[in-house]
Amino acid sequence: MFKILIIDDDPIVRAVLKRTLQNQGYDITVASNGEEGIAQAKHLLPALVICDWVMSQVDGLEVCRRIKADPELTTTFFILLTSKGAAPGEEKERVEGLDAGADEFVSKPIEMNELKARVRAGLRLHQLHQDLQAQTQALVKLNQNLHTQKRILEAELAEAADYVRSLLPSPLIGTVNIDSLFIPSAQLGGDCFDYYWLDDDHLAIYLLDVSGHGVGSALLSVSVLNILRSQSLLNTNFYKPQEVLKGLNSAFQMTQHGDKYFTIWYGVYHCSTRQLIYANAGHPPAIIFSHPDTTNINVQKLASLDMPIGFLPDIHFNEVAVEIAENSLLYLFSDGAYEIQQPDEKIWGFPAFLDLLIKSSQTNNCNLNQILEQILILSHNPHLGDDLSLLRVNFT
Repeated sequence: MFKILIIDDDPIVRAVLKRTLQNQGYDITVASNGEEGIAQAKHLLPALVICDWVMSQVDGLEVCRRIKADPELTTTFFILLTSKGAAPGEEKERVEGLDAGADEFVSKPIEMNELKARVRAGLRLHQLHQDLQAQTQALVKLNQNLHTQKRILEAELAEAADYVRSLLPSPLIGTVNIDSLFIPSAQLGGDCFDYYWLDDDHLAIYLLDVSGHGVGSALLSVSVLNILRSQSLLNTNFYKPQEVLKGLNSAFQMTQHGDKYFTIWYGVYHCSTRQLIYANAGHPPAIIFSHPDTTNINVQKLASLDMPIGFLPDIHFNEVAVEIAENSLLYLFSDGAYEIQQPDEKIWGFPAFLDLLIKSSQTNNCNLNQILEQILILSHNPHLGDDLSLLRVNFT
């Protein structure tokens, strides 16, 4: 039920208005002067006020100004009862009333049907203002909740990225030296890599990249890492890259893993024969640099031989053996290392990335962090759009 406050120093007008509006189903309160009316308004917070313009001590204009100045009463609809503004030439007084905050005027003597109509219209506007305020508050609260949820999600994604990073191997030092770099994107991605000795003479090296971003991609990459690290693929010889890829393809069909697939480069290096056997399922080519001298670097691409893991069952994967010259370098990376959008919205691309690696090798500036610094300078953005994984294998 809407609350209406009537402020008038004429007891007959107060009684007539109260009875008329109570019969319309409204909750009516009356006040006999301006000060009492202001106090009642602050206490009741009425939806609508009907106030006489001409009253002793505090007139209707002052009542209107003080009520409208109260933040809790800004949506209260205010009707001034007046004999002013009805005749030609009295527009000045009507403007004065509007400037004070009045929303509507009803001239005396009061025509009750007109008053009822103006009250109904005023209450509709008041309700509209109330609804808009409620919606605004709800939107503010929703926005605050979204910001809170965003901060929580960002913290959880950062924690998940830290967990993925904790699973990655430490640098390898010895017969073969391996350095690695892993920079997760703003969203959690699906890059993962590992290297470990299968025995004293055979070193396994691989890098995989799951399609998409988010927790699902990261979980799949960690699952693959755990299976390879524990060597738990059934009937798989982990010295044979083609068998490893076949086992992964059988275990991770995309139809059973949220339509996610992944690319992977997997190789096994035999130290005593200096032979590297690899298989590549849709992954960017690994790069081997051999160094007759710094001005004549031999570049060999170990490119993709087959489609990514999970596309089709029963695929035969190929493997290739390459001879590794002394002091050669092998670079293994995900496509996040070169699919970088530049300020002109063009993609930097693989050829430019290869040129950067060649120049770094020619100047003996093979520090991975310095290579990363060059990539970030080119991207003009501290946050990459995709995970960046980069391995450098030094065959001493």
